[in-house]
Order: sequence, then structure tokens, then C-alpha cells
Amino acid sequence: MSKTKRKIWIISLVGIMAGLALSFTFSGFGKPELETVVESAAPSSAVAAEEPAQQYTCGMHPMVIVDEPGSCPICGMDLVPLKAGTGGDAVAKPAGERKVKYWQAPMDPTYIRNEPGKSPMGMDLVPVYEDEAPGGSMISIDPVTAQNMGVRTAIAEKAELSRTIRTVGLVAYDEPKQFSINSKIAGWVERLYVNETGQFVKKGQKLLEIYSPELVSAQEEFLLALNNQAVLASSSFSSIAEGANRLLEASRKRLRLWDISEDQIRRLEKTRKSEKTLILRASYNGIVNMKMVNEGMFVKAGMELFQLSDISKVWVYADIYEYELPWVKVGQQAEIILPFVGEQKLTAKVTYIYPYVESKTRTIKARLELDNPDFKLKPDMYVNVRLKTETIMDAVTIPAEAVLHSGEKRTVFIALEEGKFEPREVKVGIQDDNGMIEIKQGVLVGERVVTSAQFMLDSESQLREAIAKMLEARANPQTSASEKEADSNSADGLSDKEKMTKKDDAEDLFK
Repeated sequence: MSKTKRKIWIISLVGIMAGLALSFTFSGFGKPELETVVESAAPSSAVAAEEPAQQYTCGMHPMVIVDEPGSCPICGMDLVPLKAGTGGDAVAKPAGERKVKYWQAPMDPTYIRNEPGKSPMGMDLVPVYEDEAPGGSMISIDPVTAQNMGVRTAIAEKAELSRTIRTVGLVAYDEPKQFSINSKIAGWVERLYVNETGQFVKKGQKLLEIYSPELVSAQEEFLLALNNQAVLASSSFSSIAEGANRLLEASRKRLRLWDISEDQIRRLEKTRKSEKTLILRASYNGIVNMKMVNEGMFVKAGMELFQLSDISKVWVYADIYEYELPWVKVGQQAEIILPFVGEQKLTAKVTYIYPYVESKTRTIKARLELDNPDFKLKPDMYVNVRLKTETIMDAVTIPAEAVLHSGEKRTVFIALEEGKFEPREVKVGIQDDNGMIEIKQGVLVGERVVTSAQFMLDSESQLREAIAKMLEARANPQTSASEKEADSNSADGLSDKEKMTKKDDAEDLFK
């Protein structure tokens, strides 16, 4: 054996002996210690595996999300750590530990109740747990930050809602007590007894004297019939006497139809002399608010001569805006305030609400009626009106500033425990004078709503919801790719076989 081979054999033998020694050591004495080390290290490794990797984002561009610190590729600002739970998704708890917050209608998120039941559509209410925010992304804010933001809250509670509507009113005539005076015969006005607009007129008072040839003829016919009846009254033929009586009665009726009073007819019977003129008298009490006749004027039959209006009772038209209309009802009491008489107050009642809107003022007229015995209220006068509306009992109310109006949606933020805030869609009702608004659906009695800084909460909620969707898309890239491929296939409307056929055709074309 050569020296070289002997050295190789000695080295191999030493290696074999060393391997046997190490095997004996680990198989005997070293095994318990190794198992102890592995068992003690296992929990920490499991915890490290469960903890998500830290990600970083830009404060100005939240769409930038990377796995390591650095600078924003858009604005160059330093990236900041992305807080855990930015998406607003709470950690799911076991079913036995979750607590039901309220019950909600599946088709209407604003319909919530404290106990299970049926929705207005007849569907079973579904539970909403405390770690869920169905109305949007639930957010969590540090109490110090919330205080710096000026977050204030108020409790939703049942209360009585009432409102006093203050508006302006216009005094007008009582329409059923407006009268028109005209002549039933043509003639000339010989004399005017009422010759001023605004003059008060009593029933039976003389208005004017009119000369009419037809009236003179009618009087002559009446006198002739009167003489004829006196002559034929003693006739032996009863039919002749009855005919004379009928003729006299027809002549008398003709004079009555021409507004000749009974006094004038009796005087005509007594004097047996016709009069040249006819006196027209007022048939109603009121004031002359329009005069269309002068002395010496020729008037035709049916021509309007005067307009009389009784203002012992007047109407007041109050302007009601569209948003105030739900508060106004027929029969409500109202106060009429006269600003020119030391703020004197009169009592009125709403008698009618007109069924149309004034195109220029965009208001609805509410009619009030009240007595005016001393004529303090003049037509076309402006007055102040206060309508006392009916009280709405047991309405769920919150401050009006707590409601965010965004298009067709109304949103409030519910303040929960541990600095959490939940956005919730609501349906609102009417608002009173004290700034309280009725909540028809969406908030339960006793819940605390945010009344200030909710615009920042709304922005944060929308931001976290958007980030959560981006994180979900990044966490499931295969799903997103498959969805895009499915969308592409559905957009093309081609099956796999048709696509392969097109591919083969293209290859043949290039060959």
C-alpha cells in the first residue's frame, strides 16, 4: 500500500468515527433539550405568522400602498405606517360571543328595531352585531383626536314637536259678501245719491234715479189695468172680472221685476199718476268699492253700475312655503298682528288651503277668516300672521345639524363605545323651531349621534372603505384576474371553441 492510499484510508476512518460519536450524542443526551427549545419557540413563531406584514401609505395619496418604508412616488413625501383595521372591518368573534346590536330590514337599511320581527315588506329582520357596520365603514378614533376635532354628541330621545309659523298676510274682501248693482232697464241717469267710492251704504238706501221711456209705459199700462179692473169688477160675467184682475196682477208683476219697490207701486195706485224716473235702492249693506256710473249717463239693461262689499267680516291670505305645508291644517288657530296699531292681536281660524302654488312667490295661500266690526282691517292691507301648529307626540328627535344631506341620502353617525363611530342612513320627518328634527327610521331611542365634525368622520369613513376595497383586491389578485377574464369573455360573447377557431385562422393567414 502506498503512502497516499494509506493517508486517504486514515482520514476516512477518522470521519466515520466522528460521525458515530455525533450520532450517539444527539440520539441520547441532546434530544430532550432540542425538543424543549422547539416547543418554546413554536408559540412565538405561530404569533409571528398570524401577524400581518406592516404596510406603508402616503398621507396625501392613500392609493399608494407598499410593503416597505420609503417616499411617495407622486409627491415625494415620506410614507407612514398603515394602521391596522384601516378598512374598518372588525375582527370576527365566535358566534356565541357576538352581541346583537339591533335588527334590520334586508331591503331597507333605515328600518331597524330592538327585537326581531317582520319588515314592512313582510321579510324577516336580520340581526346586526356590534362588530358590524352595515351602513358603511365603521371607524375608530382616539379620544384625544376626537376632542381636538371638536366632536360633540347628543342622545336620540322621544319628544313633542311643535312649530309656530310666522308669515305675512294680505287682507281681502269676503267674496260671498261682494255684490253687483245694475239696472234691468235702459235709460238715462237723472240723479246719483251715492256718488263716491268707499262710501258706506245701508240696505234700502237710495242709489240713483233713472229715466226710462219703457218704465213710463209700464206705469201707464198699470194705471190702465187698475181702472179697467175697477170698472169690470161689478160685471155679471165672472170671467170678465177675473180677466181684469189677471191683467192688473201682470202689470204689477212687471213693475216688480224692474225693481220698482212696493212703496212706489202703492203710491202709484194712490196718486194714479205715473212717475218719470225710477229709484234704484241698495239691496245689501257694504261699501262702494267700485263706481262705473255718472249723472246724465245713458245705461243699458244689465250694465254694472256699482260694486258693494260688506267688510264687517274679512279674509286674510297667508303665504305658506312648501316646506311648511305639513304643519298647516284646516281649523288651526292663528293670530293676526296689526303692526300699525301697537301690535294689536286678533284671533282667526284657517278655513281653507288653496290647492295650487303661486308661480311667482312659490307659496301656497292659506285663507283665514275673522270678524271686523270696527273696520280696523282694510282690504289690501298687510298684517303679520302666526300659525300655531298641532303638536306631534312621541317623535324620535335629534338635533338637525346631526344629519348629513348628500343627494337623496340622509346620514347620521352613531357614537359607539371605545371611540368607534358608525355611519347610518336615516329617513327624516319635519323640523321644529328649536332645531330638532324627527327621525322616522334609522335611529333608536337612547342612541348617541354626532352633532359636530361629522363631515370629517364622513370623509374618513369613505376613505377607509376605499382603502379596504383596494387591500382586498391586492390580497386576492387571482380572483380579480379571473373576474377580469370573465368580464372580458362575457364582453366578447365568444366561447373557447370559437376563440381557438379564430386563432387557427389567423395563423393560416400569416403562413
